[in-house]
Amino acid sequence: MYAAEVDQTLTLPLEEALDGLARTPEGQWFERKSGRVDPKDLAVPLVALANAEGGCVVVGFHDGAVDGVPRARVNALRQAAQDFTRPVVRARVEEIELAGGGCILILRVDPGETVHETAKGDVYLRVGDESRRLGFAQRQELEFDRGSAPFDGTRARVEIDDLDPDQVAAYQLAIGSTSPEGMLRARGLLARGGHPTVAAYLLFGASPQALYPNAHVRVLRYTEVDRGSGARLTLDDDADVRCEGSIPQQIDQAAREIERLLPRRRALAGSGRFEAAGIVPRDAWLEGLVNAVLHRSYSMIGDHIRVEIFPDRVEISSPGRFPGIVDPDRPLDISRYARNPRIARVCSDLGIAQELGEGIRRMFDEMRARGLTDPMYTQTQSGVRLILSALDTLPQEIADQLSRGTRHVLDVLRGAGRPLGTGQVAEVAEVARPTAIRHLLRLQELGVVVWEGQSSKDPRAVWRVS
Repeated sequence: MYAAEVDQTLTLPLEEALDGLARTPEGQWFERKSGRVDPKDLAVPLVALANAEGGCVVVGFHDGAVDGVPRARVNALRQAAQDFTRPVVRARVEEIELAGGGCILILRVDPGETVHETAKGDVYLRVGDESRRLGFAQRQELEFDRGSAPFDGTRARVEIDDLDPDQVAAYQLAIGSTSPEGMLRARGLLARGGHPTVAAYLLFGASPQALYPNAHVRVLRYTEVDRGSGARLTLDDDADVRCEGSIPQQIDQAAREIERLLPRRRALAGSGRFEAAGIVPRDAWLEGLVNAVLHRSYSMIGDHIRVEIFPDRVEISSPGRFPGIVDPDRPLDISRYARNPRIARVCSDLGIAQELGEGIRRMFDEMRARGLTDPMYTQTQSGVRLILSALDTLPQEIADQLSRGTRHVLDVLRGAGRPLGTGQVAEVAEVARPTAIRHLLRLQELGVVVWEGQSSKDPRAVWRVS
């Protein structure tokens, strides 16, 4: 479900709108509740949405049919956020009058500037179509991550007239808004005083790089598996491209450049014929690119997103570490969390992105369908790197014989993209040298890696993936 579907549905005639609201699948930004829901229970999705990216709760539907909100209960439900959430969730309430009496309530929730909880002290986070209750450790990490308001919701030093009118009009049409100001306000893109937020300028500015010079994507291609340096730099001529403009424009341009620069090889296609295809599936690298642009830290000056293309892999690096509630070693278990909730929701409206977990699963599925190694995430002190390797995955009978530590050492070698010495493997894997040797010998025994050197004491000896 795209975030704009509810807005588009509400522009229809009453009967069609009610039918659409009843049938629209619940998801990351949308939930239905019966007109007889208790205000305390209504607080749960309000808190969950505020702790994620905001969204909409429609009250007055039960089992796929309209049951309406009795007039006597309207006031209590309108005040649910005020009475049963702490700090109070910002929710704008609209009413749709029903011909037979009563109404439908539309509660539009803004992304929170801090962690919200119910009056009982419970914290919820919207993950797909669930309002997931967080345990103590998850709550603590969310509080660390939300120590300050999301940067994309702060005011940019621009006015509405500084936004590109063509891009604004296209988005206004997409969500069925009657005015640019109404559109911006509906998605939390106006700060106090009616000034555009950072998200608004990054999404709709003609040239956001005027204020945020590092808000761009750089696509590079190397001729060798190692970057090299100085005179040995392997960067290809005419293969260093800066993709600028608004966020949708950056993604579109970067995708075209990656498609142009990505090495191709002949592979058996679904047609049963051998055809030229990129060394990494398009859906995999495109998901990595979109995630990097949507979830990078825009408050970190001095760095940009890099897409580096090698003969055997694609690496996508973005500034800003994973939030504390994310375990990079288990990407398929990532809970929904957006560093830039306003940017993420608008890009969903535009069909650029869907739900985070679904996208990562699709990336894994695409790599596995081609028989390639699973995507690998690593973290530096200031950012995240995604590695999409063109290496074939391990046969299952070998993979079953690898311990977690041995697999980690193999991932280090594969992620490096070049042979490494024993000391280098130990350093990158963050294990003791004897431990690294033990894992490397096990991999050598299984024929997964090869040792290259003149003698056991050769200081230039290295290990490489076979």
